[in-house]
Amino acid sequence: MGKKSTKTTAQTVYGNTTTSNPYSTATTNNQGTTANFVKGSAFDTIYNVVNKNINSLLDEYLNPTLDSTVNKSKLNSYTNSLNQQTVNNLENSIINPLSRRNMLRSSQATDLYKNLSNQATDSLSNYISTLLSESQDNSAKVINNLLAAYLSGYNLLANMQNQSLQTSSGNSTKTNTTGSGSNDLTSTMLPIMLQTMARGL
Repeated sequence: MGKKSTKTTAQTVYGNTTTSNPYSTATTNNQGTTANFVKGSAFDTIYNVVNKNINSLLDEYLNPTLDSTVNKSKLNSYTNSLNQQTVNNLENSIINPLSRRNMLRSSQATDLYKNLSNQATDSLSNYISTLLSESQDNSAKVINNLLAAYLSGYNLLANMQNQSLQTSSGNSTKTNTTGSGSNDLTSTMLPIMLQTMARGL
């Protein structure tokens, strides 16, 4: 009769390993490797800020508005400066020269007033256009900087996972399990012999 075969199975058991630095911690065991940021660390803060604010930042980039805190402050400052400049121009360029000539009620005075008003309106309109354009550029820079820092954190976690896995692999143990196979020659040949005999009958 034939021999019974044996089957050997090798199993690797990874050592429990924890790798850490001030920003992240990685743990490896036989179920796999996980890595997380240290709570309150710089990368943890960046991760939370980006996830929480990326939608509003993208909206500010795609739809710049004068309602933002920064733009409101800039516009108010420019408007106050423009108003003061307009008053000075009104006194120095129109009222004083015309009053010396007794021409304050002339059509020339009316035209000068209108021109000064139009200049102020144009200046404000141009500033608003520039402000919105600059606001969009600033939003893009903020998004780029945040995503670059965010990606650095992702790379850090990937490196920590790899380092933890390599350390754990170095500490791993291998066990071999041996069992009998089911390929006994008798059990393999007997059905074939019975089928051959049955055909001959």
